[in-house]
Amino acid sequence: MGQVRQSRRVQAYDGELGAAVTRAQDGDEAAFAVAYRIVQPGLLGYLHGLVGDDAEDVASDAWLEIARDLGRFQGDGAGFRGWTATIARHRALDHLRRQRVRPRAGGTEQDVLDLAGPHSTHEQALESLSTERALELVRGLPRDQAEAVLLRVVVGLDGPAAARVLGKRPGAVRTAAHRGLKRLARQLGLDGAADEGVTDGASRTLGESK
Repeated sequence: MGQVRQSRRVQAYDGELGAAVTRAQDGDEAAFAVAYRIVQPGLLGYLHGLVGDDAEDVASDAWLEIARDLGRFQGDGAGFRGWTATIARHRALDHLRRQRVRPRAGGTEQDVLDLAGPHSTHEQALESLSTERALELVRGLPRDQAEAVLLRVVVGLDGPAAARVLGKRPGAVRTAAHRGLKRLARQLGLDGAADEGVTDGASRTLGESK
């Protein structure tokens, strides 16, 4: 299934997730398991894009912290996804520091901000990939682009939420996601369509708040 559809599916569970988190904060272990089942696939995909085969171990560390600090969380289902992504990112960065893996510098290509055309090249690119193949390609992107794409498409966060996780301005995250997705489109041989620019529909597909 394409990553865009995955993002929509994740967001559709936000109401159920919020209710489960509330019950879990009251000590309902079954509700915590529900929250875990909803959040874990996207979180694991995000971590796989950051640390590769060590994603399961990093996710386990993140969930220990999530369970420990659950009582401090305040917010709805979407907020919980952002909160857990922040914790997972911190654990991933700790892991990379321990492994002495240095983040790659961002790309130098021009920012992609043009809005034109009715079809999303980015959606075409992502829909044509299996989840495993998509994550491998995303891992090859410059670090800022990879994280923006993973948070927006795999975890399903909107622009402001992804920006909070990364500690950046929403516009910077939006630009990084556009640049990364255009690069993926090139790798998939969609160069002609990619040259037409990023559509407004692509932003909404990725969960961009308007």
